[in-house]
Amino acid sequence: MEYYNQTSTDFILLGLFPSSTSGLFLFIFIALIFLMALIGNLTMTLLILLDIHLHTPMYFLLSQLSLIDLSYISTIVPKMASAFLFGNKSISFIGCGIQSFFFLTLAGAETLLLTSMAYDHYVAICCPLHYRIRMNKRICVLMILGSWMMGSVNSCAHTIYALHIPYCRSRIINHFFCDVPAMLTLACMDTWVYEYTVSVSTTLFLVFPFIVIVCSYGRILLAICHMHSGEGRKKAYSTCSTHLTVVTFYYAPFAYTYLHPRSLRSPAEDKVLAIFYTILTPMLNPIIYSLRNKEVMGAFSRLTQRICSV
Repeated sequence: MEYYNQTSTDFILLGLFPSSTSGLFLFIFIALIFLMALIGNLTMTLLILLDIHLHTPMYFLLSQLSLIDLSYISTIVPKMASAFLFGNKSISFIGCGIQSFFFLTLAGAETLLLTSMAYDHYVAICCPLHYRIRMNKRICVLMILGSWMMGSVNSCAHTIYALHIPYCRSRIINHFFCDVPAMLTLACMDTWVYEYTVSVSTTLFLVFPFIVIVCSYGRILLAICHMHSGEGRKKAYSTCSTHLTVVTFYYAPFAYTYLHPRSLRSPAEDKVLAIFYTILTPMLNPIIYSLRNKEVMGAFSRLTQRICSV
């Protein structure tokens, strides 16, 4: 069994890119996705901030989703790219903890925020007369603050545990970021208690929110079926399908990774699934919400005209 030199506390991230031509092409592909995600989410955030027509609860929540995705991908990709370009795959013990904390905080906040967006769609379609009461500015702020706070508390608990267990095996993490389950494979103690808490956290932050989303859209579909307006039905279908696409891309691989027993998963499988919720989803969110949304495209057109006139 390989043991790591205990005079060093650094971890080694094996990364995502193999040292070959295919690795270079994969790196370029990920770099392009990263740039698209940065530009797309930053544009969405600024667009919603600057255009008064988008100052509604739905777009207020969407701006927070873009902010989370912007932070999300920036937590993972720069370190991964730096390791590939400069060959320095080590990350300090504290640096690994910080990356893990931000990743878990943003992941938890995003799951709860997507649930809040599903509730917003439910109220807008099923209870339109009560929309201004149930989705006012105060409730939106509480939803957003609650998402961030609950995500932070959950992340803090997992990160503190990961930083306080003894690591006496190889310090090589077979992943492209400091994912706590991947770190615990290096622990020299039985971690079954922690694996149980992971199941509990996954249930609270993935399973229950997903059930709420499914129930919300079940009610929405029933309401759509009773609509007399063809235009209204089309708009409702478009909005719901957009949100469900985002939810599917984010929840499915995340839930499979954290609910599936570790003994039945391989590191390569974990890496592939992690690409969906750490890299692809932050890039797809602004594309899905902008290209399929006439209001967003109209706001973009108005902002472009204002810039050109200046």
